Amino acid sequence: MIRLENVRKRYPLADVDVLCGVDLQVEVGEFVSIVGRSGSGKTTLLNLMGGLDTSFEGRVEVDGEAIDALAESEIASFRNRRVGFVFQAYHLLDHLSCGENVALASLFARGGSRRDVSWVRSRIDEVLDAVGLGGAARRSPTKLSGGERQRVAVARALFHEPAILLCDEPTGNLDSKTGREIVDLLSGLHKHQNLVIVAATHDDAVSGAGDRMVRLREGRLVNGSEASG
Repeated sequence: MIRLENVRKRYPLADVDVLCGVDLQVEVGEFVSIVGRSGSGKTTLLNLMGGLDTSFEGRVEVDGEAIDALAESEIASFRNRRVGFVFQAYHLLDHLSCGENVALASLFARGGSRRDVSWVRSRIDEVLDAVGLGGAARRSPTKLSGGERQRVAVARALFHEPAILLCDEPTGNLDSKTGREIVDLLSGLHKHQNLVIVAATHDDAVSGAGDRMVRLREGRLVNGSEASG
């Protein structure tokens, strides 16, 4: 599903090598957690997998297709249709309702077109229900708890039924109890929707929920271990 071969990423202006020859393979249906200290390259690695950054050395493939060989329009379609992103900071727009935040994926994918409005509304309700927020489409994000805001962010990521969910510190802004609820949500989505999930995390609950854990240290993969839970 995802394959990285000798992937290197350097920021010349900062004179920093962020990734130093990373080899990694993620199989269909796998939940992989990436752990490591801040600055070890976890977020950069997710950005390369998801096509947010195509400036690197080596090879990044998804379903046998090289990310850096895609045209700009193809990269945009790849990000909108095949990959869902979940971030630590939620990135919700407070002046929009929960449903409108979820539907932003539709606007980007359709170039602002209002075709299939009934389908969009139906899909909003479907994904909000899937994350435990059924009936919340008209609510304002400003009225939600941190955990509920992250659930809306997950619903947005699921809107176009992606095969891959990339999560960057998905519990980083949450207390341990609420974080555990988000971990349970991700585990359920992985199990019931056969999603590939790759999560960069400092949270033991997240790393323990996956099928496999890999560790980054100073831009290099070091020996990981199989998750126990």
